[in-house]
Order: sequence, then C-alpha cells, then structure tokens
Amino acid sequence: MFSCWLSRLCRGLSTPTGRVTHLIQGSLSRRLMLSSQRRIPELSSFVARTNTCGELRSSHLGQEVTLCGWIQYRRQNIFLVLRDFHGLVQVVIPQDESAASVKKILCEAPMESVVQVSGTVISRPPGQENPKMPTGEIEIKVKSAQLLNTCKKLPFEIKDFVKKTEALRLQYRYLDLRSFQMQYNLRLRSRMVMKMREYLCNLHGFVDIETPTLFKRTPGGAKEFVIPSREPGKFYCLPQSPQQFKQLLMVGGLDRYFQVARCYRDEGSRPDRQPEFTQIDIEMSFVDQIGIRSLIEGLLQYSWPSDKDPVVVPFPSMTFAEALASYGTDKPDTRFGMKIVDISDVFRNTKVGFLQDALSKPQGTVKAICISEGTKYLKRKDIESLRKLAADHFNQEVLPVFPKANRNWNSPVAKSIMEEQRSELIRLMEIQEDGVVLLTAGEHRKACSVLGKLRLECADLLEARGLVLRDPALFSFLWVVDFPLFLPKEENPGELESAHHPFTAPHPSDIHLLHTEPKQVRSQHYDLVLNGNEIGGGSIRIHDAELQRYILATLLKEDVKLLSHLLQALDFGAPPHGGIALGLDRLICLVTGAPSIRDVIAFPKSFRGHDLMSNAPDSLPPEELKPYHIQVSWPADSEAERAH
Repeated sequence: MFSCWLSRLCRGLSTPTGRVTHLIQGSLSRRLMLSSQRRIPELSSFVARTNTCGELRSSHLGQEVTLCGWIQYRRQNIFLVLRDFHGLVQVVIPQDESAASVKKILCEAPMESVVQVSGTVISRPPGQENPKMPTGEIEIKVKSAQLLNTCKKLPFEIKDFVKKTEALRLQYRYLDLRSFQMQYNLRLRSRMVMKMREYLCNLHGFVDIETPTLFKRTPGGAKEFVIPSREPGKFYCLPQSPQQFKQLLMVGGLDRYFQVARCYRDEGSRPDRQPEFTQIDIEMSFVDQIGIRSLIEGLLQYSWPSDKDPVVVPFPSMTFAEALASYGTDKPDTRFGMKIVDISDVFRNTKVGFLQDALSKPQGTVKAICISEGTKYLKRKDIESLRKLAADHFNQEVLPVFPKANRNWNSPVAKSIMEEQRSELIRLMEIQEDGVVLLTAGEHRKACSVLGKLRLECADLLEARGLVLRDPALFSFLWVVDFPLFLPKEENPGELESAHHPFTAPHPSDIHLLHTEPKQVRSQHYDLVLNGNEIGGGSIRIHDAELQRYILATLLKEDVKLLSHLLQALDFGAPPHGGIALGLDRLICLVTGAPSIRDVIAFPKSFRGHDLMSNAPDSLPPEELKPYHIQVSWPADSEAERAH
C-alpha cells in the first residue's frame, strides 16, 4: 500500500525520466521511513555543516565531516577547541607545509572568531582522551578551513566560570547567550513549552489563540503601561494578562483556550520581576477547581525535563488559613519544617506583661517557631539581626528563648517564661538539644507573618553555615486554596479590594455572606506553589452578569463602564468557566536552578526596567510626539541638565 501511494505521489509531482524518478522515489521513501522511525531532531539539516561539534563520538571514526563554530581555546598552535550550541570538539591544526594556509587561518584567528573546518574524525592518541568531554575520545584532523568572521577583543570571556557583573552581561547579552548555561536554560525552556503545546492542543483539544496587545485600562491590579494613540486624549494600555479576552472566548464557545501570552505590568523597581513576562494562559468552559488542578498536574508531569526527578501527582493542597497559620505566608516552602506553633494556651495565666497584653485583645495570640540546632549554628549577632528585622519591617517584638542552652543567653523576660512554662514549652514545641525558640505575641495574621519571614531568614542563615534544609534537587509542589475573596485596602482599610481579581467567583458555601459580611467570603481562587514560589494562579470565574455587576459596583466601588463589554457578554449566555496562568519565567528559573528569572529570558530588562543593551526606554524628539497630542513635562533638575 505504501509503495502504491508513493508511486502515485511521484507521478503527480512530474513526469521525469526513469533515472530521476528512481532518485526522487528513493529519496522520498527514505525520508518518509526515517521520519516515521526517528524522533531525534536533525540538527544539521539545511546548513553548511554535516555535524554539530557536540555530537561526534568513536562511532564516527573515519567519517569526513564539516563543522562550523567559534574558537574557544587554542594551545601552542597545535590544536584548538571548536564550540557550537551543541558542545565542544578538539581540532588538530595541520603542521605540514602543504597545509600552511589552513594553519595560518586557524593559528591567527582571534578567540571567538567563527570558522568552518572540514576533515576526518580520528581517535585521540592513547592517554590523551578527555573523559570530561562527551567528544573526548576523538578529534578532527583538518584538511581545509575557512575564516567566516573575526572577533574583536571581548568585554569578557565566554566561559561560565568567569565572573561577570550582571550589568555587563545585560549590556552584551548577545555574547552572554553563547555561554553553556544560557544555552541550556533557553533550550530547556523551548522544549518544555513545546511539550506543553503538545499536551494541551494534541492530547486535550485546546485551541491556541492570540489575543490583542493593545487594549484599554482595567480596574484594579497592577499599574499598566500606557500607549498614546493619534486621537487626542485617547490611550491604549498593554494588558496585565489576557484575562478578559479568555473569558470572552468562553462566551464565544471556543471551550478550551491556551496561549503562550506576553503580559505587561508597570511595577517599577522590583529585584526579581520583569515589566514584560510570559504566562502559559489557560481557560476552560464547564470546569471546576478539581478539573483545572488535574489538568495542570498532568501538564507539568508531561512537560517535565527528563533529566530531573519525575513529578509525582496529585499535588498536596492546603487552605490559605492553614498556610498562614503554619508557615506565615500564602506560598509556603514545604521542603523543611520549622512550622509556626500556637502556644497561646500555655500562657493563658502568665504573669509576663507583654504576653498578658496580647492575649487580652481580640485575635490576640502567642506564636513561636523552633530552630533546631540554633545554638550550634547561630551566633548572638544573628539572633539580634532577626529581632531587628521583625521590629523594622513588622513593628513586632520577637523574644528568643533558649530552653536547653547552657549559655546564659536568656533575657530576664525569657527567664521568667522558662520558670513558668519550661517543660510545657519543650513538650509542645518538641525542642531538642541546641534548639532556639523565637516567640512573638499579637494579632494572629501579624504574628504569623513575622514568624513566616523569620523562618525563611533562619533557613538562609543555617544554610550559609553548612546545614542543608532545602534540597535544591527536590521540587515540592503545593496547591493553596480557599483564599479570601476580598482584602481591606492598605491605604483605606474601610474599603475592599479583590484578593485575586474582580472576576473571581465566590465560594458556593459563602455566597449568602456577600451582602452582610463580604470580608468573610472565601473565593474559588487557587495558587500553585513550588519551593516557596508562586508559579501559577487561577480561579473559577463569575459567569452571572448581575453578580459581577454587584461585586464591581457595590463592593469594590469600581466604574462598571470600563467593563461594559464584559458585563454585556455575560448577559448573552455565558457558560460556567475557569482557568489559570502559569508564570513561565519563574517556573523555568526554578527548574534550571537559575539565580534570577533574567537568566531564563533571552533579552531581559534590568531590575529598573531598562534594556542595557539598546538603552531603552529612550527619548523621542517633540516632532515625533506631536501626532499623539502629548508633550513631556521635564522635572526641574532634568531641565537644568539638558540646558548644560
């Protein structure tokens, strides 16, 4: 059947002579057979090389090859190391007179020059093999060479172990991309995204749809980038996410949407954030929380790199209230213990003043964490720096207690606590030798938050002293659920703002509280946490127009005119729907173990939002601003600088 189909195909292509027909037929047949059998990508198709530098092995001995790459290293003009994206290979520089022109090219080309070499794959001499190189058993005996481009003196060496400032790396990003680590990071990112597409589109019928980048202002959330238009006083905004569009796609009956989406937030100077970032954006109709969570677990399991330990599903889950009470945060790192313990009952009858005061107030509690081996690894100054952090950032007093320490580190207040409740404290906190207790008292959320921060600071201090608490090879996923639907506004606690976004549906069990006690309403919002980092967030959406209008206008005091298009759409038979967005940059950063998300983005901005390579953002002359009916109002100090 295959040969009949192939014959018909060849006849349809043309009517060549018998020999050409045979060649076409044979070539096409081999390609079809190979493509059906082979899943290894062809890395040297369509280009001038026959092989990559990193793929050659002993099995290639005797083969004639052509390689292209950068000169990484040269020794005594006898051999050089050629590098491409795939790896390194040793090239023997010919020494005989007949190859003088080849030797001249390879010996005189500066480091990082681009060359093409052709020659034979041979074995390295006995004893000269390099087991640290994948190509360490072979080398290339060169017959011809061509200098494709020379390289000027570099601002830094293209080697991973050479220390470079991040500013220099960003300024010369195209050079930094040549490093093995950046190559690994970006290629792993590409492979994971491709597997995600395959899982979503091919296995589960999702539709990959692009949504607009030019949009309008959205109420709530982060600040948006503003784009002028040619209509006086009219502006576009870059979307923080495709949130409204993906909901409208569900109204439009697309059922399952997916996009590798570019998102924009004008968040100013934040160390590990980017003004433009990428999300794996997903929305589904007729789905509940369990369905979304199962989809994401399967997606990550399917796309997970093969060189990492496999992802185990289902992921554990924890309510927001549990996360706050045990870890002091809504994104707990569950790779280590040191959980927060409520010890209020131990001190109900205490004579210690500040504990009495805290417990006499509504929501007043006494909380503590135990640092195992704290007296062994921490110094007095470490304890004091932790106390200072709590006072400076949380306005909260933290008391260190040393229940079993021989050293006289306990303050008079701590001694009073020890005299009162030493045995009960040791039992409840499961304190071992060298354990240190950090104790605080106050309102529940505030006390938990300060101890949550100190828990992470303690982990940093202990690991800096050589104790391993957080295994870097362990990936600890966690779903956090049952968030509050609303939070008090920081600038005006009497008003409400959305904890997630204003389109999040309330928990079905709490809808009756919307009109009476909105602060008590839980949401159908869920976050995915990995090793203490939020890597995804989503919710079941409001699909009832009246409920959406009530939350926007009455509870959040937002201008519903800005969302009239969405409210109108919800009135026209919107199906129940929900979704999620995974932060791709953060996810890849954690998978690769990169120190910053900038190390997994090809051309990132600095932490101030600048492109140090192209010097963006840049100024525009007034005549180019004129069509947009805007002009720059320069601050006084900038005006003075420009005058000089």
